[in-house]
Amino acid sequence: MTYRRVSPDFFNGTTEEVASKLLGKILLRNIENQILAGIIVETEAYLDSDDLASHSAVGMTERNRAMFGEAGLAYVYFTYGMHYCFNVVTGEVGKGSAVLIRSIEPKEGIELMKKFRGKNDINTLTKGPARLCQALKIDKRLNGVDLKTSSEIYIAESDLKNFEIVRSRRIGIQKSKEKLLRFYIKNNHFVSKK
Repeated sequence: MTYRRVSPDFFNGTTEEVASKLLGKILLRNIENQILAGIIVETEAYLDSDDLASHSAVGMTERNRAMFGEAGLAYVYFTYGMHYCFNVVTGEVGKGSAVLIRSIEPKEGIELMKKFRGKNDINTLTKGPARLCQALKIDKRLNGVDLKTSSEIYIAESDLKNFEIVRSRRIGIQKSKEKLLRFYIKNNHFVSKK
């Protein structure tokens, strides 16, 4: 299958706008001469330093430096001593905002995803940010990669157009939890939590 990368200006706009626009697009990973791809079905917006749940709330650190870069960079971090999470940087340079990709619907390279995860159940293969990263072999080596030009990982267009977007509170956070900054495709089976 041929994939068409989103235009560089796709990443422009507010973090909330980009979190919504990412739904229905394809997250594509090129690894071991194979394409792993899935439709993005769930995202969470993490705003600038005023958003206490955002990593940028503490200011720039070595860990979150990529988050303060230009829109369209990858921000990959390690959490709970065992999991990676993949984010798309948004907003102006120095702002420190990003969109967490929470879940994708697997479309291509599913057997390799199963191998990377050591699991055969497609229903839970990429459901949730840690599983997604494990299935696509996303780790800190991709932190700071430019999604606008990278051949290893990027966002592509898809034919999926007609779907309803649901907004809700973000999952698993204690600060700023009242904000409705989680976006997902209604009735999609691969959304991590309904």
